[in-house]
Amino acid sequence: MLRVVYLDIVSVEDSYGSPSYQKLPLVVERGFGAKVWDNAGREYIDYLASYGVAFLGHSNPSVVDAVREQASKLMSCHGSLYTPVRSELLERLASIAPRGLTRVYLSNSGAEAVEVAIKLARRYTRKKKIVSMKGGYHGKTFGALSATWNPRYKEAFEPLVPGFVFAEYGDPESLRSCVDGETAGVIVEPVQGESGVIIPPSDYLREVREVCDAAGVLMIADEIQTGLGRTGKMWACEHAGVTPDILLVGKVLGGGLPLSATVARGDIGASLMKGEHTSTYAGNPLVCAAGKAAIEYITSHDVCGEAAKKGGKLLSELTTLAQTKKSVRSVRGLGLMIALELKIDVRNPLLSALSRGLIMGYSGRTILRLLPPVVTDESEMSKAVELIDSVLQ
Repeated sequence: MLRVVYLDIVSVEDSYGSPSYQKLPLVVERGFGAKVWDNAGREYIDYLASYGVAFLGHSNPSVVDAVREQASKLMSCHGSLYTPVRSELLERLASIAPRGLTRVYLSNSGAEAVEVAIKLARRYTRKKKIVSMKGGYHGKTFGALSATWNPRYKEAFEPLVPGFVFAEYGDPESLRSCVDGETAGVIVEPVQGESGVIIPPSDYLREVREVCDAAGVLMIADEIQTGLGRTGKMWACEHAGVTPDILLVGKVLGGGLPLSATVARGDIGASLMKGEHTSTYAGNPLVCAAGKAAIEYITSHDVCGEAAKKGGKLLSELTTLAQTKKSVRSVRGLGLMIALELKIDVRNPLLSALSRGLIMGYSGRTILRLLPPVVTDESEMSKAVELIDSVLQ
């Protein structure tokens, strides 16, 4: 009976849903903390966590309570009107943002936050050129896709937005050669997530900041995946002691609901004129309540410290494991953002782990990617390492 139900669900999604998603053979019915359960009641450790969205845990009780309360009062309020919960979210987000970043544009997704940043950079500087990074990923709307490196995402949709060039990630000299008098901004991920948790040299972000300052262009830090504690700091830029001009926030911000933000220096954020960027759903009360609860949870539960501690332990155990596995090329990570680069295709290990109760992500054909929720516990981490050990035999 359960098998029939599973096939019905898969058949309906495959028949009527978007065919553009690479699906795993799993029907998820509910989740809590770092675990999800399928429609047959089987339990899984979820170290994909909706590509990092469920960092605070599936159905985080603080977020659930806030959403439930707000849903009973007001669910929709366009940005042309004021509402208390939006003002509270804006104030809290500005209070944890890097110093000087005080103007917030709320959006519904990471890609939309990128679009706002591109518009802000061009509007403020009156220049058109944007420098992005090889290996960088910023989303799949037209502006965000133009800033994304991987040609396979882009070729079918060209021509894209003009004015984008790409520097070698981690190479300040390459960046200098790309920046000129027509450059409006440089967009960079402190850690490249979709490319496989690529961590640049420790002084790289500082050098990016110096290049931008010398040329008078804006530094845009895409912290959609790295921000809000994921790497063991509130913002990954803090590891380098760098403050960008524009900060992109998403994934964790909504506590599981679709919410993102573009946070800019006050003068930059004020450069857009009325009507030049608005969105029907941006800043709606329901997601604002979730975002407010998420920020309060992060600041009151030492999420940054927990991510640093648990990420360090998990990275250490996986590094030790890798020394016994000929199939592992390297292990790397920062906080709870970890990659195992293999010498073999990830498909079989990924599916084998899934069949044994562990959900992981991947990057390309050889990298297993782990984005564990910060609420994961010792037993879950030990079990995950044990399962990875077994599938790499």
